[in-house]
Amino acid sequence: MRNLKTGILLGALALAAGSVLAQSLSTTPTHRMEQEWWKKRFEAKLELVKQGGWELVFMGDSITHGWEGSGKAVWAENFGAYKALNLGYGGDRTEHVLWRLDNGELDGYQPRLLVLMIGTNNTGHRPLEQESPEDTAAGIKAILEKIGQKSPSTKVLLLAIFPRDEKPDGEKRVRNEKVNAMIKGFADGKRVIFMDINKEMLEADGTLTKEMMPDFLHPKEKGYGIWAKAVLPVVKEALGK
Repeated sequence: MRNLKTGILLGALALAAGSVLAQSLSTTPTHRMEQEWWKKRFEAKLELVKQGGWELVFMGDSITHGWEGSGKAVWAENFGAYKALNLGYGGDRTEHVLWRLDNGELDGYQPRLLVLMIGTNNTGHRPLEQESPEDTAAGIKAILEKIGQKSPSTKVLLLAIFPRDEKPDGEKRVRNEKVNAMIKGFADGKRVIFMDINKEMLEADGTLTKEMMPDFLHPKEKGYGIWAKAVLPVVKEALGK
């Protein structure tokens, strides 16, 4: 009996330690400067930041980065009239966005609107025992707080993490939806607005098709069109155009 109790206690302590570690990882600013492409992108984006005057910013991971790829034509059509800056980096997690915010990406200007979507790499790159949905949500909350500190006049449009996996019961889909349920509560309807357009990218039965996202993660042009159509009214209201 003593051995059983000891085992249960040790197991509980291990789970607790794993959660603390993950939360520390997701909320501790971390760079990727050892990766040459990432370093070059950060330096290039920082040079753009220094030009100032940016009124619309998209910030996130590879899905946001993709506005320069599959979403390029959609970006030009919908946001080309604005002073718009893409700060998406493939593979970034919440801690990387925090580092970028600490190191100049929101310095010297205060955009009217910042569109934020981040977190799918937290859930996708770390097993559940290392990072819970609560941990990922904590990282997103830290980003919102950092944006508020650095640019208090900026309105943030916080997007639900886009769907992953082909089926609704896919592990990553389920984890992302748990995160989305939590971060929805971070919106106050004033400085932070929450938007969930995931159903518009899914079939009626919740299936994610390859026509929408070939790898069940990154949208094709059609997906970027859905994204642009959804956020454009908020963009127009915030920027007055």
